[in-house]
Amino acid sequence: MNTDLEIIERCKQGNKRAQKQLYKQYAAAMFAICMRYASSKVEAEDILQEGFMKVFANINAYEEKGMFESWLKRIFINTAITVYHKNRKYRFHIDIDEAQDYLMPTTERETNTLTQEELLKIINSLPDGYRMVFNLFAIEGLKHKEIAELMSIDENTSKSQYSRARKIIQKKIIGIDKEMEARIVS
Repeated sequence: MNTDLEIIERCKQGNKRAQKQLYKQYAAAMFAICMRYASSKVEAEDILQEGFMKVFANINAYEEKGMFESWLKRIFINTAITVYHKNRKYRFHIDIDEAQDYLMPTTERETNTLTQEELLKIINSLPDGYRMVFNLFAIEGLKHKEIAELMSIDENTSKSQYSRARKIIQKKIIGIDKEMEARIVS
C-alpha cells in the first residue's frame, strides 16, 4: 500500500497511475466541497475536473508542509470561486440592498430532525453570492476580510450576505418544520 507522500512523489514525476490513484482517493471528498459551492451537479463536476487539473499542474508546489488534504481543499475552494466569478455575468443578480429582509425566528429548532441532504438542498437554493459567503464563513471558517478579498467584494457586503443567508436558511428550516408538523397532524 502506498502512502500519500509516495503517491504525491510519483505524481510530481508525471506518473499517470499515481495521478489516477490520487484522484480515486480524494475525488469524493473534493466533490462534496464542489457541491457546496456549485449551483448544479454539472457545475460541481466541472469544478472537480478543473480542480484536479490544477492539482496535477501545480503538484510540484506542494512542499509537504501541513496536510495534503488541506492543500487540495484550498485549491478546490479557489477553483469554485474562480468558476463563480467567470459565470457570474450569466446569472441573475440580486442587489444586496433590494433583497428582502427576513425576520429572525424566535423559536429554536431541534437539530436532529434535519438531514444532511435537506440542509445541502437549502444551502444550494441560496442566491449564488449568499451561498458562496455562507460556505466560506460558516463551513470553511474564513473571516469576512478574507472572504471579501477572495470574492472581490466589500467586507461589509460579506457580513451582510452571510447574515441574510442565515436568515433565509432559518426561514426555510422553519418551513420544513411546519410542513412536518402538518403531516403529523393530518
